[in-house]
Amino acid sequence: MWNQFQTDEYQGMLAETVIISGYNGDLIHTYVSRPLGHGPFPGIVLIPHMPGWDEFYRETTRRFSQHGYIAICPDIYCRFGHGTPEEIAALARSKGGVPDAWVLGDCEGAMKYLRALPYNNGKVGIIGSCSGGRNSFLVACRVPGFDAAVECWGGRVVASKEELTEAQPVAPVDYTAELSCPLLGLFGNDDQNPSPEKVNRHEEELRKHGKDYRFHRYDGAGHGFWYYHTESYRPKQAMDGWQKVFQFFKEHLQA
Repeated sequence: MWNQFQTDEYQGMLAETVIISGYNGDLIHTYVSRPLGHGPFPGIVLIPHMPGWDEFYRETTRRFSQHGYIAICPDIYCRFGHGTPEEIAALARSKGGVPDAWVLGDCEGAMKYLRALPYNNGKVGIIGSCSGGRNSFLVACRVPGFDAAVECWGGRVVASKEELTEAQPVAPVDYTAELSCPLLGLFGNDDQNPSPEKVNRHEEELRKHGKDYRFHRYDGAGHGFWYYHTESYRPKQAMDGWQKVFQFFKEHLQA
């Protein structure tokens, strides 16, 4: 849990860029961090948001290792080329976004990478925010083997036919019946992507199919309320959300 370490305990971590096999056997860059020590440690796959494979997600990867997890963040944008995160994210937008098939394959590759490590405890979770939140739910429905999933304000989980594209042909909510692990969702009530009405629809489908889920909705918060580098940041709601994420992963990945 947040800030609950002992001040005299040893802490250390290793963080680096490594290459793994992703969708269709493609070699992709990932950012990996882990606590130093023998473990075993639970694993977490982080799916970056549309601002790109950026510094925020590198910091978030290390934050999970600070709390005892092996964390891996695959560059789902790597097939668009390389440059600054802003440049590559803009290129991805111009081409209609990252195809769902790439995301599914890259996240499955990241999960398999974690499970093959000798210091993994055999459990792996997944988390993402914004478009990464959408993708976290999608992966948890379509890729078997994850033990817990966190969706942070996932935009277009509930999507109209007009919002579907060749790259993203099915609304993730339509896969709800296939969700194979417990789900935690964090949402701001001032958000419009997803709006409270779309979160309601999302929740209705989860209840309909008898899924194990928890949704937390925050007044006074909109889209991206964790993003301390933007005006959307809401520290009180963000830290409560972080506490809930740490507790959720502790229950399902450390037990």
